[in-house]
Amino acid sequence: MQKLEHEADIIQLVQNDPWMMDILENARSLQLPDWWVCAGFVRAKIWDTLHGFEERTPLPDVDVIYYDDSNLQEEVEKDWEAKLRDLNPNVPWSVKNEARMHTVNQLPPYTSAVDAISKFPETATALGLSLDPTGKIILVAPHGISDVIHVVLRPTPHFTENPSLLPIYEQRVIKKNWQATWKQLQISTT
Repeated sequence: MQKLEHEADIIQLVQNDPWMMDILENARSLQLPDWWVCAGFVRAKIWDTLHGFEERTPLPDVDVIYYDDSNLQEEVEKDWEAKLRDLNPNVPWSVKNEARMHTVNQLPPYTSAVDAISKFPETATALGLSLDPTGKIILVAPHGISDVIHVVLRPTPHFTENPSLLPIYEQRVIKKNWQATWKQLQISTT
């Protein structure tokens, strides 16, 4: 079983995964502003590795987010999804413009895609991957990587500082039932 201790270990893990690199290249080809492939795409790879899984855990979707406050039409996101499906039809693509998602989530506006990632419900999910213009992997982890590499699920500070949001976190824990897949998972409410 591979040990992950630093962000560089996660980046190396992704670099060594042709499927993940292909997805990152597909997303980069859209040339979206402030784009990231995030959430379960990153978390599941880490937890699968830490559990010694030889097969990838299937993902319900692959989240591609971006930030473009000049066009907030949801139809544009669907067009990007269609382009990604044309590139790679075997991936369950989900594309969201975080410049409009605050209205869906009933929150104050996000200032960037990374700001949106920082406000995801769980610290272990608040992760994103992108590629710089040279193809080098960029990992963003607004709350660090400690929880994800120690297989701990806890709410992000945004959720703990806003108790009215905690039921969303708690409902996700029940609905997603991550412990059924990743037995080492420790769940916290703080």
